[in-house]
Amino acid sequence: MITCVVHYTIDPAETEAFERFAQEWMRLVNKHEGRHHGYFLPAEGASDLALALFTFDSLASYEHYRTLFGRDPEFIAADRIRDESGCVLRYERTFMRPLLPEVVGEDS
Repeated sequence: MITCVVHYTIDPAETEAFERFAQEWMRLVNKHEGRHHGYFLPAEGASDLALALFTFDSLASYEHYRTLFGRDPEFIAADRIRDESGCVLRYERTFMRPLLPEVVGEDS
């Protein structure tokens, strides 16, 4: 299992466009065998930082999903929201391996 954490610097004046962009990417990740855990946007005070987290069962599954970028019409349309609005100023992608809490009572 691999989780992608994306750190965004967004244009606070384009938050509505960023939310449209985020909604589309959540749908696309889930459609293509990933699990999107959501976008996390500024809630209070002045901030231009946002996060997204999504998981694929393996790096190979993620790489297959990435082959659709620039080719699949839905992916192109989702990126067009970002490109035309300027809502994303920059982003950085990091891959993490989740360590999840053990569930008490499992295997008992």
